[in-house]
Amino acid sequence: MFGKLSYDAFPFYSAIATAAASLVVIGAITTTILITVFGLWRKLWSEWLTSVDHKRIGIMYVVLSLVMLSRAVIEACMMRAQQAVSYDSPGYLPPDHFSQLFTTHGTIMIFFMAMPFLTGLINYVMPLQIGARDVSFPMLNSISLGLTAAGAGLMMASLCIGRFSTGGWSGYPPYTELAFSPGVGPDYWIWAVTLGSIGSTLTGINFAVTIYKKRAPGMDLFRMPLFCWTALCTSILMIFAMPALTVVTALLALDRYLGMHFFTNDLGGNMMNYANLFWLFGHPEVYILILPPFGVYSEVFSTFSSKKLYGYISLVCATMTIAVLSFMVWLHHFFTMGQSANVNAVFGVATMLIGIPTGVKIYDWMLTMFRGRIRFTVPMLYSLAFIMLFALGGLTGILLANPGVDYQVHNTLFLVAHFHNMLIPGLLFGMLAGYHFWFPKAFGFRLNERLGRISFFFWLFGFLFAFMPLYALGALGMPRRMDQYFQASYLPYTIAAAFGAVLIMCALVTLGMQLWVSVRQRNSNRVGLGDPWNGRSLEWATSSPPPEYNFAVLPIVRGLDAFMASKLDGSAYAAPEAYQDIVLPRNTMVGPVIGAAGAACGFALVWHIWWLVSFGLLVIIGTVIARSFVRDTKRIIPADEVQREQERWLRAARQAPPVSRDDELAPANHGLAEPSAA
Repeated sequence: MFGKLSYDAFPFYSAIATAAASLVVIGAITTTILITVFGLWRKLWSEWLTSVDHKRIGIMYVVLSLVMLSRAVIEACMMRAQQAVSYDSPGYLPPDHFSQLFTTHGTIMIFFMAMPFLTGLINYVMPLQIGARDVSFPMLNSISLGLTAAGAGLMMASLCIGRFSTGGWSGYPPYTELAFSPGVGPDYWIWAVTLGSIGSTLTGINFAVTIYKKRAPGMDLFRMPLFCWTALCTSILMIFAMPALTVVTALLALDRYLGMHFFTNDLGGNMMNYANLFWLFGHPEVYILILPPFGVYSEVFSTFSSKKLYGYISLVCATMTIAVLSFMVWLHHFFTMGQSANVNAVFGVATMLIGIPTGVKIYDWMLTMFRGRIRFTVPMLYSLAFIMLFALGGLTGILLANPGVDYQVHNTLFLVAHFHNMLIPGLLFGMLAGYHFWFPKAFGFRLNERLGRISFFFWLFGFLFAFMPLYALGALGMPRRMDQYFQASYLPYTIAAAFGAVLIMCALVTLGMQLWVSVRQRNSNRVGLGDPWNGRSLEWATSSPPPEYNFAVLPIVRGLDAFMASKLDGSAYAAPEAYQDIVLPRNTMVGPVIGAAGAACGFALVWHIWWLVSFGLLVIIGTVIARSFVRDTKRIIPADEVQREQERWLRAARQAPPVSRDDELAPANHGLAEPSAA
């Protein structure tokens, strides 16, 4: 009845594994008890889990991301601690456990921290910026969230039942084939990643259609904010890149479950097919991760320099160029696997070319700041740190684009230092900048600035200590994924890296403290009028938080920086001539039901519980069929209700004194910024 599931699946093989699983179980039980004690189940279900409002779905994506970030950071600290104490010693982690850690860490950070974080920000901000009421397919948006959460749930389940894969986040066969890894670890990886990749593919379709079809009247493509351009290019990359990942995990599953030979050396199989398919997804994935932060930085530099964005057209062209080139360089991920020198040279040159549009972006951002009135808020601090650190990481990327250099350092910690040098300042700093930047819009109050700065400096110095020593270790020849070593020259650098991991943990803790303190201080930091930063784009033209329909009347756009233009000509807070009824989709349980059934189906496939696999698939199919018979899918918000809410906000805006840029962090800032003509 329970397939391969038995008592041996519980994590009693190690005190550390038992403690980690216990922490997850205790956290889940505590959360359940708190929700029950405060009577929040009905509200959680009716207002959040079944909601199809893009804003609530975006917030849930970010919450999921931050939960998974917490686990991944803890695992990173454990790995760095192991390397710091394992000179001429086995350390405190067995090799198999260490291998599980680097696999789960990479898988979570890429698929269940980075992807949900950027998807959440785009979900929340992009429809507001283009003047839309919602995304094109609200229910599909909920389903995408459900599938992503299902994949994350499998990752958490693997901590409590069974062991995870030891094959790395890329899952290379033949190591992940059944002959080499007969346990359930690779199966957990396959189904978690598959659920996440399907969710991301659907998200890409949804976002692209929204940008193409839902823009406000007058907002042509070249009047969109840069964040929307990066969201569009990211969506296109998702549509064309994520299916390659879904296909390759499905083929690996067929090898493991049905004895096929797509990636073995028997009966015509070829492991290089896996490498090509995986990195055909994997390199565009790098830019799926990095383009949305580029959009965030564009918004932050412009807003906190009190200037319009320099070189808008060149930034758009650079974004599109990066998106195209990202599909032309996948082979540099396996320069060491035996291609001809000519093939390596072509892909090396193509890789170097990506540095050109990236350089265009950095110069445009610097020129945006030039002679601007810069305010060193928390989002701006993350953005400035990004420019310096990302440029350094890019230089090391140019080194690795040389096949000869790459051949020497590909399997060393130099490569680990490089991609963390790109993803932490590039992606994580960008997501945290966006989190601080748009938090007042989402919740109606500002985050605590002092704790935000403390957290930023922990992130900054934690990154420097944790990853700069890895460049030296890679140059010294220390291999990746090494759980113990015997070269004394490695020891000082591994200790420094472990200290950096401790600082990063402090950054994460401080980030949580900041949220806690900010919630407690929310009444003194409210910015309900909606424009605390003197914003330039349409998301700032509504109250904070915005109404569920976003805009009482859809805005008419006449140029770039539409909201700033309306503030300067005095029309920003003018009452509309007339109001109309607004039609919105009703909440639906389709998303959470499909997500739960997908998680159950994935878990059952891992443990070969075939009745549960059948039941999960039947629930998914039955839910889709049942939904097709539902006719009452819309609800109407009457025009008089819209008018009352809008006029209440407009009266408050007219009565409040505008706040200068010097006072935007003071309690006097209620969300009405003094406009700037720059």
